Amino acid sequence: MRALRSLALIIILILQVISCSYSWGSPHEHPDFGDSIVVGSIGDASTLIPMLASDATSHEIADLIYDGLVKYDKDLNLVGDLAESWDVSPDGLTITFHLRKGVRWEDGVPFTSKDVLFGFHLIVDPKTPTAYAGDFMEVSKAEAPDPYTFRVTYKQPFAPALSSWGNIVVLPRHLLRGKDITKSPLGRRPVGLGPFKLKKWNTQESIELVCNKDYFGGRPYLNGYIMRIIPDPATMFLELKSGGLDWMGLSPMQYQRQTNTRFFRENFHKYKYLSFSYTYLGYNLRNPLFKDKRVRQAISYAIDKEEIIRGVLLGYGVAATGPYKPDAWFYNPNVRRYPYDPQRARELLREAGWVDRNHDGWLDKDGRTFTFTVITNQGNALRDRTAQIIQYRLKQVGIQMKIRTLEWTAFINDFIDKRRFEAVILGWTLGQDPDIYDIWHSSKTGEKQLNFIGYKNPEVDRLLVQGRRTFDREKRKRIYWRIQEILAEDQPYTFLYVPMSLPVIHKRFRGIHPAPAGISYNFIRWWVPKNEQKYIMP
Repeated sequence: MRALRSLALIIILILQVISCSYSWGSPHEHPDFGDSIVVGSIGDASTLIPMLASDATSHEIADLIYDGLVKYDKDLNLVGDLAESWDVSPDGLTITFHLRKGVRWEDGVPFTSKDVLFGFHLIVDPKTPTAYAGDFMEVSKAEAPDPYTFRVTYKQPFAPALSSWGNIVVLPRHLLRGKDITKSPLGRRPVGLGPFKLKKWNTQESIELVCNKDYFGGRPYLNGYIMRIIPDPATMFLELKSGGLDWMGLSPMQYQRQTNTRFFRENFHKYKYLSFSYTYLGYNLRNPLFKDKRVRQAISYAIDKEEIIRGVLLGYGVAATGPYKPDAWFYNPNVRRYPYDPQRARELLREAGWVDRNHDGWLDKDGRTFTFTVITNQGNALRDRTAQIIQYRLKQVGIQMKIRTLEWTAFINDFIDKRRFEAVILGWTLGQDPDIYDIWHSSKTGEKQLNFIGYKNPEVDRLLVQGRRTFDREKRKRIYWRIQEILAEDQPYTFLYVPMSLPVIHKRFRGIHPAPAGISYNFIRWWVPKNEQKYIMP
C-alpha cells in the first residue's frame, strides 16, 4: 500500500542509492524520441482520480497523467510544476501561486486557477470519499483572483502546506463540475495535462499510456508506458527474461541469484537503494485480543526481525523501529527496541492473563484460546514468507496465528476499508515530510481513512497537530522523536523492516541517473537510441 501523502504520506529522506551498473549513456549521445517501456505490476489500479485512490498502482499511473502545482526534484527540494513560482506571506499563513500560462488539458481546454479551486472545494466536501482531505481542511480561504493566480490562507501555521499542493487536487473543472466524482467516467478514462495520456485499460491485464506531445514540460522521449498486471512475481520474472517486460522490482532472491548471470549482465541494469517504505504487522485495536499493549509488546519480542531480514530479504533491508526510515533527519534512533526474546514475550503474556491452562501448547484466557488470523495480499512473496516466519515464532510462545492471502482489490475494499480483520501484514510508502497525521490521528479511523487499525492516543494526537504547526526544523524533530517514543511503547504495529528497492531495467533505456529521489524522478527524460528501439506506437 502506498503511504502517497496519503496511503501517500511523504517524508524527507536521504536515499542511499547504490547502483550495480548505471545507465548514464555516452555524453556524445543525442536523445532520440520513440519506443515504449513495459513495466510489471502485481496489482491493477482502482481509479485514476488521484483524490479517490489509496493504492500504489493507481497513484503510479495518475502521476503520469496529472501534474500538481509543485513537485520534488532529484534532491528532494520542492520546485514549481504547474505553478511557476509562489510567494509566502510574512506570517506564513498565505501562499500565492503564480500559475503557468498556455497549459491545456488533453481535450484542449485551458488550465486555469479555477481548476485548482474546484479541486480544493471537491476534496473538502464531506461527500467526497477521500483519505486526503485533512491537509486541505487546514485552509480557511481559497481564491482564484485571476486565471493564473491561486491563493490559499491557512487558519494556523501549517508546516506541510506547500508540499500538499501536488496532483491530488488539480482536476478538470469543465468535466467534473456538478457531477458525482465517484461515478465519473474520469475514474476509468482520465483527462489530464501531464506527460502521458491513457490509451487503453484492460482490467487486470494492462494499462497503456501514450505520450502527451503537447505537454508543457516538453514531450517525453518515450512514446508509451505500458503496465502489465501480473499478480505472480515468478511469472513476472519469466516475462522479464523472455522480453515481455523492461522494468520490474526484483525480489531479493531474484536480485542476488537469479539475475547474476551473463544474460542479465549483458541486457539489464540493476539498482539497489533503501526504499521509501516499511513493512509492519498491524493489529485491529478494536479486537479484545490486542487492546492490552503488553500483548502487542509480547508479540514484538516473540518475532525475530533479523531472522526475517536474513531469511526473507537475504540481507537487503534493515529492521524498522517506527514509521520512518533510519536515514531520515527526523528518525529517532533511541526508541525502545524489541530484540528477539521469547522468554520476555511469555512473561508479558502471563502478566496479561494468557496462560496455557489446558497444557496443549496454546495460551488461553477466560475460556478463549489465543488464536487470530493475519491477512495480507496475494502476489507478495515477501509478505507471505514473513507471515510464515511470524507464525512459527508465535507458536513457540503459545499463540496460534493463521494466514489468509487475498486478491488486492478485495483485500482493500472488503477487508481493510470495512475493518474486517484481526491483524494485517502491509507496508506504507513514505515520502518527503515527517507529517503522519492521516495514519495515526484518532480522527482518521473512519471507513476509507488510513488509521484503519483504530489507534487512539491523546498525546500522539496533540503532537501530530503540534508538528503540523511548527516550522522550526529542530522543534519539529523533537516533536516527531517523541511520537516515535510513544509508538515504540504502544506497539500498535510491530514495525518489521525497511526493505531495499531492487529495480531492474533493460539496458536500452538511457538517461537513468540515480539520485536522492530514486531513479524515476526524471522518467520523461529516459530515452532509447533509434537503433535499439523495440516498440512502435502510432
